[in-house]
Amino acid sequence: MVWKGCTPYSVYVLLLLLFAYLFNQLDRYMLAITAKPMAQDIHFGDQACMLNTSYTDKDLEGRKCNGTSSDTCSSIEVNGTEHICKWDYNGQGYEYQAVAGPVFTLVYTFAGIFIGFAADRYNRKILLAICLIFWSVMTVLTGAINTYWQLVILRFGLGFGEAGCTPFATSLIADYFEEATRGLALGVYNWGIYTGYSLSYALGNKIVEFNILGQSWRWAFYLCGAPGVLLGLVIILSLKEPLRPNKALGSGHLQTVEGGVCHKLASILKPFLSPSLIMLCIAGSIRNAAGYVWAYNTQPYFQAIQQTPDQIATYMGWIPLVGGSLGVVAGGFISDRIVKRRGLYARVFVLVVSQICAAPFAAGTLFFDPPYGYICQIPTYLLGEMWVGVTLAVVVELVPSSIRASAVAVYLFIITNIGGALPLLVPPLQQAFEAQGNSKAAALRDALYILYPGLYVGGSVLFLLTMFLLKRDQRRMQQSEYQPIDGTSKGE
Repeated sequence: MVWKGCTPYSVYVLLLLLFAYLFNQLDRYMLAITAKPMAQDIHFGDQACMLNTSYTDKDLEGRKCNGTSSDTCSSIEVNGTEHICKWDYNGQGYEYQAVAGPVFTLVYTFAGIFIGFAADRYNRKILLAICLIFWSVMTVLTGAINTYWQLVILRFGLGFGEAGCTPFATSLIADYFEEATRGLALGVYNWGIYTGYSLSYALGNKIVEFNILGQSWRWAFYLCGAPGVLLGLVIILSLKEPLRPNKALGSGHLQTVEGGVCHKLASILKPFLSPSLIMLCIAGSIRNAAGYVWAYNTQPYFQAIQQTPDQIATYMGWIPLVGGSLGVVAGGFISDRIVKRRGLYARVFVLVVSQICAAPFAAGTLFFDPPYGYICQIPTYLLGEMWVGVTLAVVVELVPSSIRASAVAVYLFIITNIGGALPLLVPPLQQAFEAQGNSKAAALRDALYILYPGLYVGGSVLFLLTMFLLKRDQRRMQQSEYQPIDGTSKGE
């Protein structure tokens, strides 16, 4: 049976953690959906020529709002109708990419390290609930901002709160689920990524369209942030803190980490000195960068090729949910089956194959016009998102039980800092392609070719190198003071 050894309560815990991760992603990516109306309201980022909201595409009668300055944009006429196009903020540019990526990821990753320390020592369910309530409040407050710098401060707060989600949740899952079902459980947990991301399109675009009380994008943050506070209270009241394996088995079975902060830090970082974990972090960073680049530029890209928010929501409101959720669970399930036969290193083989197979479909998203570009997203998510749960399973199985949460925090620190910074390459690449005579839409597409499917290929190559290194490191780990977790024999 797939869920052999699982209890109904452990499945309930998994559902709570899934919903926590759902709100984590929903609140994080709401900025990407509301960037354009928000930028026009509080004034930040680039400006461009666009259709005046008082008109529709039919009113253009084949003309395009392609002015390169305020004067040329406002001078565009259709059958004597003036001001059909307007020069306004488009929700793109360095200021948007900075607040979407590095401003968030900087505090997210640094806070994650210290939160990981706390997760290995203190009550994880209480800390998870506190983080959930805190980031939900930051989300609600974002709806009330009036300046760009208020947005920056609240994104810092959001990053601090959200940093506690995955380290706490992964550590709890590792204690509630046995090794044989851990990859699948982590895959289910990572449904939260795609459910929350899809809901950000479905809810964000619709709420902006409804324009509640004339405040459009503001209510998207109000309505999406508030439920997280309630979930935090449910976690406090109903989730039980499990007994940690190292405490249950005694010091003779798994190494416990004692001593001061320096000793603790050294114990956590020691496994990351192995070549396989170093390469896994590099590969994960490159693959994560592709995800960040696409996630924060999906809405801008489709709007640049004349897709309306309603059209974007129609497809992106369900494709990441279905494709990503199936992909991440399939990755966990397949890797769980393979690891029984071939050992832990075989998990990484799933990463190599899935990413290289997903790359052509990611390129097809940019190459084909809608709706075929949207349809290419289905296999992209189905194959490309297998990596999430599998990499986390590899990390927690390569380190001692007593430092799993901290190790996950270190891993996330590395891949999020690197991956979260690479979206800053989108504006200079786009400008370079514009300088060659391409339109803004074509230049954005060319930049995404490099930073979306291109990074899928790069990640696959690096995962292949990781696989070659992992088997050797696994043998060394079996001969060290750490007891191996996956049970692979020394003869393999």
